[in-house]
Amino acid sequence: MTVITVFRSRLRTGVDAAYGEVASQMSRLVREMPGFVDESFFRGEEGERVTIVRFRDAAAQRAWAQHPDHLAAQRRGRSEFYEYYDITVSEETYAKVFRASDVD
Repeated sequence: MTVITVFRSRLRTGVDAAYGEVASQMSRLVREMPGFVDESFFRGEEGERVTIVRFRDAAAQRAWAQHPDHLAAQRRGRSEFYEYYDITVSEETYAKVFRASDVD
């Protein structure tokens, strides 16, 4: 089963450009990590941001969590970018995919 990281956050005022640069770098980096499955981004009307990243297994997720560049970005996020954030990491217990294009 895959491991899913859900990262919810709200940015401080005026940091969008600098945050966007770091977020783009982290997105490129995570996609190169062994065990990376996919990532999705969402932004709510009130400004909350949600990033969902899936990894093949817990070891791949831990490797990402402990990557030196990711750790540096986390420190910068706390000191410069985030008003708040919360992270949830869990193992997938069930998955089903439906695609209308697969139906005859």
